[in-house]
Amino acid sequence: MKTHFIAIGGSAMHNLAIALKDKGYQVTGSDDAIFEPSRSRLEKKGILPEEMGWFPEKLTSDIDAVILGMHAHADNPELAKAKELGLKIYSYPEFLYEQSKEKTRVVIGGSHGKTTITSMILHVLNFHQKDIDYMVGAQLEGFDCMVKITEDNDFMILEGDEYLSSPIDLRSKFLLYQPNIALISGIAWDHINVFKTFDDYVEQFRKFVASITPGGVLVYNEEDAEVVKVVESAENYFRKIPYKTPDYEIVNGIVNLKTDMGDIPLSVFGKHNLLNMEGARFICSQLGIMEEEFYEAIMSFKGASKRLEKVERQDGGLLYKDFAHAPSKVKATVAAFAEQFSKTETFGFLELHTYSSLNPVFLEQYDHALDGLDNAVVFYSEDALKIKRMDPISPELIKEKFKNENLKVFTNAEDLHKYWETLDKSKGAFLMMSSGNFGGLDLTKK
Repeated sequence: MKTHFIAIGGSAMHNLAIALKDKGYQVTGSDDAIFEPSRSRLEKKGILPEEMGWFPEKLTSDIDAVILGMHAHADNPELAKAKELGLKIYSYPEFLYEQSKEKTRVVIGGSHGKTTITSMILHVLNFHQKDIDYMVGAQLEGFDCMVKITEDNDFMILEGDEYLSSPIDLRSKFLLYQPNIALISGIAWDHINVFKTFDDYVEQFRKFVASITPGGVLVYNEEDAEVVKVVESAENYFRKIPYKTPDYEIVNGIVNLKTDMGDIPLSVFGKHNLLNMEGARFICSQLGIMEEEFYEAIMSFKGASKRLEKVERQDGGLLYKDFAHAPSKVKATVAAFAEQFSKTETFGFLELHTYSSLNPVFLEQYDHALDGLDNAVVFYSEDALKIKRMDPISPELIKEKFKNENLKVFTNAEDLHKYWETLDKSKGAFLMMSSGNFGGLDLTKK
């Protein structure tokens, strides 16, 4: 099969391209910019475009599938050529469905936790040498590529994102998968550039539940009131399995899960991670993994990439980075960090740089998000606001919206870096929350 990727360099797109190359497909692609690690990984497989840019001449009538990434625009010249030739054009999730429609599809959805839950499930299955197809959004230890598609495997695990499918398909990605088994970890307003109201956002989850195949299974977080409302309002037939935070205690800095088989020591921490773990356990039980098998495997799970990931520093200091930037994720991550390091001085840094997080209306959602930290810092770039053509935001407004008068606010990278240099990172515990890089801050140096 001959496939062409428009915007091959994306984190999800390049993984799918590699998976199809491994499956024996002919793969070509284009992009206007490709960054690491995508660049090196595509080059290793021999499918890195020779030059950056869009080249309509790459589109020929013998191409079986064109896969269109969100990074491309609706007026992309390669897309126009594909339409002109009458080629079959797929969004990323649409193509994944085509590859898995004869399999049992397990879709992990939710505003937060879905990457971690998917990673936990894959870790457990890999530990017990259970072969399965999958797609997950973060790099996981022990996995070379985060997409795997085979002809033979019966199951496919899919991380279900509620964001748009492609520039020409404005449905939420997870609405295209039609799950046999589904999970919803939580619902908290996100992507306000697309979903203008909270109800519009929640509607995507109602549609997701409605897309579960007849007689399917939904595992859901019963501690989330919005999730419970969505589940209770569903009119289609499926089996409902609720889950909640299991009992645990922290002993000498180690989280111990309380189970019928005794205490299970874990390599991760935080109430939200234990809640995610319980959801993963119920999904694994649907895949034939016994309870004791799950616990045996999960003890060695160290976390998904950039999810409370420990950074090895030259001075041996305690520093963790987390992808958290949406309010619900920030609150859960801060609560976990404050609990884990309750006897240590804590420093928390949050970078705001997404469209949503820099929107004054949406900032209301961050109220008390950094409470529980001994020292809290928010950084955002005034230059980023200009690039996004957004109105200026004052540090006073940030403090007001976060409801934290002791908050330190920096609006340019140079001032942030100067403050960072005044701190002794060998003392205390540091939490760095961002999907960016704090203006180029090196987290490993003294």
